[in-house]
Amino acid sequence: MSIGYYHGLCNRYRGRAVEIRTRDGRVHRGIIHRVGGNRVYLRPLGPRRNLGGFGYGYWGWGFGAGIALGAIAGIALLGFWW
Repeated sequence: MSIGYYHGLCNRYRGRAVEIRTRDGRVHRGIIHRVGGNRVYLRPLGPRRNLGGFGYGYWGWGFGAGIALGAIAGIALLGFWW
């Protein structure tokens, strides 16, 4: 799939809980907060979401690292399981 495809898909699912699998096999679960030109930013779900006040993906007071759209291998909605 193309980056444009995943960009549109992430925009369509903004505000919804998703599971994103990257090409290197990592799994990220969270709510899509923002979609940039080449990254998608998640608010983490689960027990690791509040590590000292910030979950992974947060640096300082704002968002730091996101998931590169080119690294995404698949997206699944989590609403069916929650």
